[in-house]
Amino acid sequence: MSLSKNTLVIGGCRSGKSRHALTLAEKNSTKNRIFIATCIPFDNEMKHRVSRHQKERGITWKTVETPLDVAEAVLQNSAGSEVILIDCLTLWISNLMMETEDSSVISNYYERLATALQKAECPVILVSNEVGTGIVPENRLARLYRDMVGLANQKVAACVDRVIWMVAGIPVQIK
Repeated sequence: MSLSKNTLVIGGCRSGKSRHALTLAEKNSTKNRIFIATCIPFDNEMKHRVSRHQKERGITWKTVETPLDVAEAVLQNSAGSEVILIDCLTLWISNLMMETEDSSVISNYYERLATALQKAECPVILVSNEVGTGIVPENRLARLYRDMVGLANQKVAACVDRVIWMVAGIPVQIK
């Protein structure tokens, strides 16, 4: 699968999203790879996950830690890069919600991301969780989170060329 386009890889937890996105990027680029990491590792378990993912990527990737301004990171790093991989949008939305619960402020961030994707000078692969297939959360904050992730996913899916839905480790192209 050629990587001349922007791609959203979406699916449930442990569906194989990150591994597929990494494989897709590595099959289509050999150097100048940018990994935009949105995770803020607050606890030891998450720090271990981050370390494991860094080892999986190896030294051929430049990591840019960007918990909030993902759009700016895309714009600053796309020139001269062969590929950008953003992992993941769901942690990014969580980070934004730790700053504010104002949905209009949060939606401004993903509107800016959509614009940055259109201006990017290299292919961008984005990873996100599908959060809309479960039950309606019992509390307001969880519902707001689900809504913000769902809206961000819709916005990104609308502006990328390809969307791959991961199911049990199997990529299914839906756009």
